[in-house]
Amino acid sequence: MKITETVRQFAEPVVQAHGCSLWDVEYVREGADWFLRLYIDKPGGVDINDCEAISRAVDPILDEKDPIPDSYSFEVCSAGLERVLKRPGDFEQFLGSMVLVRLYKPVDGRKEIVGTLTGYEDGAVTITVNGSPVRFEKNEVALVRLYVEF
Repeated sequence: MKITETVRQFAEPVVQAHGCSLWDVEYVREGADWFLRLYIDKPGGVDINDCEAISRAVDPILDEKDPIPDSYSFEVCSAGLERVLKRPGDFEQFLGSMVLVRLYKPVDGRKEIVGTLTGYEDGAVTITVNGSPVRFEKNEVALVRLYVEF
């Protein structure tokens, strides 16, 4: 089982006990360092106190279960306004929302396209751009995230 799935299994009940939901678990290398990050969410938004409380609750469980043999930094973060959509449930939850679709290869000279999320089926994403639906197959899409205009 992947490290992220192992961590999700024991972290999710702790996160929920603190009134939040576990949006994502990420184990990534940045430069020479490894990071284990929990991304959390709750209605009305997450604040630093939520992140700190969950970090303090999950940290001893990580020490006990020791799912990662190497050295790493552990962080608890807000999922954020422009969160990445990964699972089918993420796409269902945000149907009708503005998203940015980042492509592996340019389409009409653009690798990033903003539109309204109108469909998701077996990894294919459909967005509406200027009133027209545009479908991207799973193998074309590098990333989909919520898009907020500031």
